Amino acid sequence: MSVTKRNEADVGYVEIDNPPVNAIGQSVRQGLLDAVRWAEELHLTRVILSGKGRAFAAGADAREFDSAPLEPHLPDVLNAIDESFVPWIAAIDGVALGGGAEIAMACRMRIMSPKSQIGMPEVTLGVIPGAGGTQRLPRLVGLAKALDMISLGKPLNAADALAAKLTHTVEDDPVEEAYMVNTEELGCIVPTWELPAPEHDKELLANARATIAKKSPNQIAPNRAIDVIEAGLSIPFHDALPIERAAFLELKTGEQARALRHIFFAERAAKMPETIKADPVALDHIAVVGGGTMGAGIAYALLNAGLRATILETDEDGVARAQTNVEKVIDASLKRGLISDARAQDHRARFNATTDYTTVGDAMLAIEAAFESMEVKKDVFAKLAMTLPKEAILATNTSYLDINELAATLPDPSRVIGLHFFAPAHIMKLLEIVRGDKTSDAAIATGFALGKALRKIPVLAGVCDGFIGNRILARYREAADTVFMDGSTPWEVDEAMEAFGYAMGPYEAQDLSGLDIAHANRRRQDATRDPNRRYIPIADRMVELGKLGRKTGAGWYRYPGGNGKVDDPIVADLAIEESHLAKRERTDYSGEQITERLVLAMINEAADILDEGIAHNARDIDLVTVFGYGFPRWRGGLMHHADTLSAKAIVARLRELSQEDAVAWKVSPLLERCAERGINLADAAPSK
Repeated sequence: MSVTKRNEADVGYVEIDNPPVNAIGQSVRQGLLDAVRWAEELHLTRVILSGKGRAFAAGADAREFDSAPLEPHLPDVLNAIDESFVPWIAAIDGVALGGGAEIAMACRMRIMSPKSQIGMPEVTLGVIPGAGGTQRLPRLVGLAKALDMISLGKPLNAADALAAKLTHTVEDDPVEEAYMVNTEELGCIVPTWELPAPEHDKELLANARATIAKKSPNQIAPNRAIDVIEAGLSIPFHDALPIERAAFLELKTGEQARALRHIFFAERAAKMPETIKADPVALDHIAVVGGGTMGAGIAYALLNAGLRATILETDEDGVARAQTNVEKVIDASLKRGLISDARAQDHRARFNATTDYTTVGDAMLAIEAAFESMEVKKDVFAKLAMTLPKEAILATNTSYLDINELAATLPDPSRVIGLHFFAPAHIMKLLEIVRGDKTSDAAIATGFALGKALRKIPVLAGVCDGFIGNRILARYREAADTVFMDGSTPWEVDEAMEAFGYAMGPYEAQDLSGLDIAHANRRRQDATRDPNRRYIPIADRMVELGKLGRKTGAGWYRYPGGNGKVDDPIVADLAIEESHLAKRERTDYSGEQITERLVLAMINEAADILDEGIAHNARDIDLVTVFGYGFPRWRGGLMHHADTLSAKAIVARLRELSQEDAVAWKVSPLLERCAERGINLADAAPSK
């Protein structure tokens, strides 16, 4: 049963039992409604509501969102709880999210365990609370806190919930504490629906909308949530509920909600393939080769997961630099309140930096994060192979280099795998796990085990230049450079992509990483570049001029005094000059045309990646583009967005563009097959 109930004398115990997270599906709703009637028939003095396992209730069953609502509806269930003459107490041990928080707020009293969380993250799924949350929460915590919690979707821990007066107390055993509550005290607590709404405050509402405009631009749900909260401030509680419900039902069938649900389920499906049966190696001690920004970030991520990390460097200066870099991350985490002083000390105790490879003789995994040079990496792997146990896994963090070539230098190439972290490695959630031709199942299992330990989103990729993400990024930048040379400016391109939903456009992003990095990669590709493919030389001119980005104070933009960016007319002139030399007639592209070209270029490249088997499914490409490259989450990822456009429409437009450049705009065979068969990329199979 999804809901169990029992009574001991005049106290009722109701438990939600719908593993793994007690999602509030139809059977749970019916069980709760039945429990209300049961408690009233027995004239119980209270009902103690809890959740079995690790959650009180982690929200609605999102699988029901694509179908018509099933009775009983959650608002009706919660109204029955809130209005019952038998008071309910929510004993929260674990998470109470979304509908789970709404259930708790309908109870007369809430008691949380110290490690519990409560919140309403509905906007992260493109909807708003739909069972009274927009009306009960302001009555309990005030307008300011309710606006913050609902429009941003961030939960509160138990201590913060207590400070906000969302919970009455925090106790180690919430069920036992609920039993001990004085009956008279419980009877004096006013039901939530009878509490007065807070006063209308134009300034608070305006500030909330300004915050959303900055943090969640283009997203519909947060602003609708604010609108619904505001509407409920001046009308009776029960009159506001239909307004909330109508907004919820409208949003849940919209494109943004569908896209966000797609990413939600894709993230949870990011697991090791079932075909991998091997066990991972032990991960208690991990070696990281290279203590630069990336290596230090990887090391900190390991420390944060409770592992022991040793950074290997080439000399004492490198050791000192590595120690400083890791300490900077620890200090930053301390200042942000992410770790305590005690935890920082524990991190330092489990960290070492050295030039001595013998100190990692017991490590079963090494992650190379050295300079992006094949010769350097081969030398590192040779040293690791001589030092580590023969069963140890050797991983490279390379962004582009051929893992098969690197593995071929070792007696046992099956030990080698790619673990491509994204900067900053201790923050970015994506981990590309790159499988070489000879990579063993044990190495793959180790990659996925590490991803789980670090709470990363793991995506398995095959070997090619740039793997999944950087290969798409290269085509994105190529399309941007072509538009730039043929008629636009970097700021016009960036503005168009930001309007599409990116946090920053390709040129501002490249200024952040450094133009010299992309330049070095282009030089690496010189020998193998297709001579028939158009080459845009503007970025090379930029490097020659010393315009390397933020670190030099000027790149595609100028950064006077190291502060905000300003447009640089010299850069615009470079494009005009190069276009003239190439005898190109410049075009005045609109923002929509810029966006279309860049997005179609990425879709076409991604379709080739899927067709070649580099990516195992379209869902993995969505995860890579969202969590590694800033593709707007509310669009569901690159391939999900492509399916909203339809393969037929994409192919038709690509064929038009191929009239301009048959090489760059050659239509992917996979897209053509999808268009011919009328199927989505989500359902497409690679040809290899």
